[in-house]
Amino acid sequence: MQTRFKLLISVHNDTIKQLSKLVQQGREQRKQGVMLLEGIHLCEAGLASGWKIAQLFINLRTVSKPEVVNLLQRMPPSTQLFTLDDALLAKVSALASAPEILAVCQRPTPAPANTTDSRVLLEDIQDPGNLGTILRSAAASGVNQVYLSPGCVDVYSTKVLRAAMGAHFVLALYEQADLVQQLQAFDGVKLVTSLEGNVSLYAQDLRSAVAFVFGNEGAGVSAALLAQADARVRIPMPGRAESLNVAMAATLCLFERVRQLERSGS
Repeated sequence: MQTRFKLLISVHNDTIKQLSKLVQQGREQRKQGVMLLEGIHLCEAGLASGWKIAQLFINLRTVSKPEVVNLLQRMPPSTQLFTLDDALLAKVSALASAPEILAVCQRPTPAPANTTDSRVLLEDIQDPGNLGTILRSAAASGVNQVYLSPGCVDVYSTKVLRAAMGAHFVLALYEQADLVQQLQAFDGVKLVTSLEGNVSLYAQDLRSAVAFVFGNEGAGVSAALLAQADARVRIPMPGRAESLNVAMAATLCLFERVRQLERSGS
């Protein structure tokens, strides 16, 4: 295994320059069809999920740690392995301190979608924390298909990956999706959350296949998607707040579905 390592010692190295460009420019990650997995936990989860790790950068101070050694033993021969010192890795990492390892991973291709399973449709979600939280809630609630409009923040950005806490590895994520087209093809109930909704979330039957639509943090759901909805649901808010954060609203909707399914024994 040791003979596969290539030691990197300079910020002027072409490999380091390319890595730094990927860290600093999300657009470059998207262009190349890759993402960055920082830390042992994310790398292990990616490898276990069958994601292709193209390059792995290992911090010299952690190269002999048992969990790092174990991970390296499971790396396929196609993965390029690099070692570099803590100071050099810290210069290219987006984290406050250099991680044990940093991987450049190919973005996965989701399985062909079906039209019968419940799903989440996201229109122009801009905040990485919001998107990561929605993905985590979807995964936890058992809704495993997520469609993202072209206006959403990059779902594989480092900040979204961190906020989602591993949800990426269990979800089918469909980027650049035509949400109107997806709703038209969906066989179940199409629900859009709206402050002006005429149906309470808690009165809506969520026990069958449901498509939940959540819109941009400021603009909400577009008129084109509202026109496709079977129902516009509101979340009752007896207090004085005008609205809920989109991630909180999505979580409430997803787990109200869980509550109804458990209550009905489904």
